[in-house]
This record gives sequence, C-alpha cells and structure tokens, in this order.
Amino acid sequence: MGLINTTIKPFKATGFKQGKFVDVTDADVKGKWSIFFFYPADFTFVCPTELEDLADNYDTLQGMNVEVYSVSTDTHFSHKAWHDTSPAIGKIKYTMLGDPSGVITNNFDVMREGIGLADRGTFLVDPDGVIQFCEVTAEGIGRNASELLRKVKAAQYVASHPGEVCPAKWEEGEKTLAPSLDLVGKI
Repeated sequence: MGLINTTIKPFKATGFKQGKFVDVTDADVKGKWSIFFFYPADFTFVCPTELEDLADNYDTLQGMNVEVYSVSTDTHFSHKAWHDTSPAIGKIKYTMLGDPSGVITNNFDVMREGIGLADRGTFLVDPDGVIQFCEVTAEGIGRNASELLRKVKAAQYVASHPGEVCPAKWEEGEKTLAPSLDLVGKI
C-alpha cells in the first residue's frame, strides 16, 4: 500500500446517482475532499450494510465538503437495479461508480487478482487529488462510517493546521500535538 501522498491516477467511469447515469473523471474529483469506497459486488451481504451506513452519514460528509464515490466492478446498470430493489441501497444519494474494466480498482490497488472483484478499500483524497488515508479489510469485515468521519475530520484538521497532528482517538475539538524535539520520549 504505497499510495499515501500519491496523486490519483486518471480514470473515466459512468456511475448511478439519484436516478441518473453520470460520467465522472479524475478531474471531477479535484477541488473537494473525496472518499472512494470500494466493495466486492452488488447484491451481496456485508456490502449493503456498509453502503447504507455511509448513506446515513452522507449529509454530514457533504457538510464537510466531502463527496463520496462507492466503487465496484459491477456496471452502472447493475447499480441502478440494486438501488431500485434494495431498501438499504435505495437510501444512497452519492455516486455509485461502475468499474467493469477494473481501471479505478487497479488504480487504487484493491483488485483481487484473478477474481475481478475489489477488496473492501476506503480512500480519502484531498482537494488536490492526493490520497491521505487508506484502509483495506478482508471480505467479512464491515467498515464503520462513524470511524471514517472521525478520520476525515482529523485529515481536514491537519491539512488546515500545518505543524499539528492528531493523536489516537482524537475527536474534533480535542487537543492536538505539535511534534518537536521537546516531545521526544515525553508522551
């Protein structure tokens, strides 16, 4: 996972968003924070629970100037069909990108070799298109949008406060650290 602090690679994909098919490119991502939320496949089991959890937090993320893109190697047509039939997926307002060619999935290095499905990968991309955070979990381990929100807040704080860092379990409004020689061995 050598993707931290690298710029996202070029891509063009069609997605499903709020009843419409939309085209999205890497250029569209720049200018605001973005979450790329990879999952194995539509019409599965853990995936809808994760995507629904993210959908329940989408308005909060929007208020933080964060756009969300869920990505699987399914097509945008499959995303629409799933959205139209699943109560959990029907809640989604963010863009569900189709990546049947695997370009985006391979760009983020979460393609399962020989299988054609994405791992559960979460990536936070800053407004310059630089990856600031990534997390990949095994098939059966669902993610938590509340923890993702905390990490987004920490990344945004660090970006707007040069010279400060957020310690473990940091929550918005809590004390941060200013790394210096004076702190070495005192924490």
